[in-house]
Amino acid sequence: MLSFTATITDHCRQVESFLHNLMPGATRGYMQKLIKSGHLLLNGAPTSPQALISVNDTISLKESARSAELLENRRPPVDLLYEDDMIAVVNKNPGRSVHRTAEDSDMDLVAFCEDYLLRRGTPCKLRPVNRLDRGTSGAVILAKSPTSAGILGRFIREEGLGKIYLAVVEGEIADKGEMNTPLEGKESLTEFRRIFQGKDDAIAAVYPVSGRMHQIRKHFSSYGHPVLGDLRYGGMLVKGLGGHALHAFAVTFPHPSSEENMTVYAPLPETLLELIRQITGDSTPLILSVLKGIKPLDPTHERPV
Repeated sequence: MLSFTATITDHCRQVESFLHNLMPGATRGYMQKLIKSGHLLLNGAPTSPQALISVNDTISLKESARSAELLENRRPPVDLLYEDDMIAVVNKNPGRSVHRTAEDSDMDLVAFCEDYLLRRGTPCKLRPVNRLDRGTSGAVILAKSPTSAGILGRFIREEGLGKIYLAVVEGEIADKGEMNTPLEGKESLTEFRRIFQGKDDAIAAVYPVSGRMHQIRKHFSSYGHPVLGDLRYGGMLVKGLGGHALHAFAVTFPHPSSEENMTVYAPLPETLLELIRQITGDSTPLILSVLKGIKPLDPTHERPV
């Protein structure tokens, strides 16, 4: 058996995504076969494609000529969290736009992912289902066809996605609460749960119940706790962060084919993890443990209209 140890950047990564990073050229069918047949073990036991990995977990892979051929020494340039014939969910880095803008010098996320799929030998036109601000990192759903884009787009309009963000904000915040200042002239609601309170900053799990532009950033700023790195809404500059201290940690949505709800998790980028280390000190392992237990709101959670 080949043995791999999960790093801190794999914390809360799902097994199938971890396997894709090991062998990016493998088909989803082959990866699922490895998992279901017990040829891939998590801490010595059979697992499932959706199981979450923790830092320092051991992933064991049965050696074979096929797996040896597919294994890569480098991770692929696109961090694929989930992929099948209808959708791909990718982990966007902070500082990359979903669509190209005038201020961008780098390739936008859609073009970057399309280029990767082309070079992989599986060309496809991608359509973003949810969008993140340029400075925000985390899970972005990309539809592979107009049909899947239409199904998911209609669901978002009618029900909304189940989402959870991680935010580092300035000041001292309550254990939990909600922010309901109207935005864009419409009722808006953001719920949060404090994970850690530092001397000057706090880390929170954030649930945007409504879906207004820049909602989380605007709400925390209006309540006197701007997101670190968010210069537009009063946040302090954080050198090396590459964007805002805001990360789309998980998203729940119905698969466009089966309509069964699925949740995809996005590990935190190294720059955000480093900021968390600075704030929490020796409490980082505790933070990572807490993150793993957080669940998104149900997609049918009542929201303002």
